[in-house]
Amino acid sequence: MLNRLCVVSLIVPFVLSGCPGHDSAQLSPLKYRATGNAPEVIALYEAWFGHPRHISIDYSSHDPAVINRQIHKAQAMGISAFVVDWYGDREPFIDRSYSLMQAAAQKNSFKVAMMYDETSQDDGATDEAIADFTMFHDTYLSAKSPGHEAYLTYQGRPVIFIFPTAKHTDWGKVRAVVDQWDPKPWLIYENLPGQNSEAFDGFYAWVEPGDKGWAADGSNWGEQYLNNFYETLRSKNSDKIIVGGAWAEFNDSKAAWGLNRHISSRCGQTYSDTYNFWRKEFPPDQPIPFLMIETWNDYEEGTAIEPGIPTCSGSGAPK
Repeated sequence: MLNRLCVVSLIVPFVLSGCPGHDSAQLSPLKYRATGNAPEVIALYEAWFGHPRHISIDYSSHDPAVINRQIHKAQAMGISAFVVDWYGDREPFIDRSYSLMQAAAQKNSFKVAMMYDETSQDDGATDEAIADFTMFHDTYLSAKSPGHEAYLTYQGRPVIFIFPTAKHTDWGKVRAVVDQWDPKPWLIYENLPGQNSEAFDGFYAWVEPGDKGWAADGSNWGEQYLNNFYETLRSKNSDKIIVGGAWAEFNDSKAAWGLNRHISSRCGQTYSDTYNFWRKEFPPDQPIPFLMIETWNDYEEGTAIEPGIPTCSGSGAPK
């Protein structure tokens, strides 16, 4: 439980002082911290709308006007970068979306990063990951790549997120390849350290209800999960980059892969609580480097904040 209630805004929650839950003197200081007095806020972006395999919404991910509008709205909400799901040449539609996003980000003083979705195939996963990372570097990160200046960096190095699926990739081998890049990237993996953890520079929280599982009424909003995520990394992995997670709700009823899972918005309280949860674990002088909102626009799993933060009076931010 929180030591005390932190008063927040629903759009860009802001707290004047932290709510640390432990004696910071008993723990090692974080090796990697935010460059300012709070984490840089980034948001996961789905770039598949307009593709027939996904639900139809009122825009296409290939529309430059839409992308510019999304960037401007995100900037107004205090978001500095979109982390775009990317699948290599397995998904040419999404690759095109990423290209448009990186170009628009550079024009709008915004940032963009890649979240690599691992293949679900058993055979050849490592070779495919190496080929995909090489393709991404040559196309989007090299000095000759259009818009490469817009790529999200930390301490001068590009930040790459990894979303695991079947977990057949040998990330140690991938790490050996990308370490030859100049500059070499930070590799950030989902959840807590596990298999191949030595290959990763950090870990990010993802939308989870915690050990109690998904509640039918959505009441398990992630308190236990975030508590365990932050406490474990702070106490045992303070030498890693910690990327916090924030979400407004979850409802996968519109997804083809949906399992009728729910996290209630609780009239906006879920967003406020998850957005500020990191303050409970870390003292004010040790803010984590990044906080990732999950998500900007995943309408299939019901986590999109693009329309605004849900409230009791309806979906959207208060006027």
